[in-house]
Amino acid sequence: MYITLKEATRRAEELNYTVGAFNAHNLEMLPDMIRAAKEQGAPIIIQTSIDTAKYVGHENFVAVCKSMATREMVDVVLHLDHARDFNDIKEAIDKGYTSVMYDGSHLPFKENIMKTRAVVDYAHKHGVSVEGELGTIGGTEEGVHVDEDKKVYTDPKDAAEFVRATGVDALAIAIGTNHGQYKSKTEVNIPLLKEINAAVDVPLVIHGGTGVKEEDIHELIDNGIRKFNVGTELLVTWTQTAKETFKETKVSKSLRHNIIPCNEAVKEIVKHKIGIFMNKEGHLNTMR
Repeated sequence: MYITLKEATRRAEELNYTVGAFNAHNLEMLPDMIRAAKEQGAPIIIQTSIDTAKYVGHENFVAVCKSMATREMVDVVLHLDHARDFNDIKEAIDKGYTSVMYDGSHLPFKENIMKTRAVVDYAHKHGVSVEGELGTIGGTEEGVHVDEDKKVYTDPKDAAEFVRATGVDALAIAIGTNHGQYKSKTEVNIPLLKEINAAVDVPLVIHGGTGVKEEDIHELIDNGIRKFNVGTELLVTWTQTAKETFKETKVSKSLRHNIIPCNEAVKEIVKHKIGIFMNKEGHLNTMR
């Protein structure tokens, strides 16, 4: 089924797992990402940046996610990631996305609340879920860069007030992760996560998931992480595979023979991650 973030995370909370949120960097990789979720018997969140959505076409992402969710019998959420302009969010909602993120983490606290609240009001009227963000994630994503010394961790008291005042369906938190990190792994602040989880009553979200050590993921899940973002690892793997396949191919060979190995490489990563995200109970069959 084509579902909202709120629906996906509610089930994750009930059964104590996290839902993998995977960035689609082009339309080509999308079908294999969804097939990976089906093969693992798990839901999946497909994420796009604003620029990728405009490049491919919002309606095209919506059409593929809807049709494959029905045909493959797997729960699919389509989520707009890191939007800062209300018009970009409105466009995604109006064209059929089931979840959006308003990123006001760069704003003063009260302004973040007010602008996030406006997004929540519009989204909820259209049956769409909203993810907010409090604190700043390090690294670079889609041209937005935060220096290591400018990162601000999420304050548990502020998180409680933010959730109460905005009505968000999920909260992205800053506990040490970085966007774009794939050559090394970060030390996530588990004690801080526990404090935040105790202070709020909404699902929590990890950004910069490529840089998280796999051995830490179960503890993150057990302390409220219900959406786990993975983007850089998919992008790097797809590009590396493309460089290898295109280098060896004849120019007259059908293009699909170069692209299929890239998509298959992404599929294996998604399957592997979902296997971990389903937590200690093993793979749960959520197919309908």
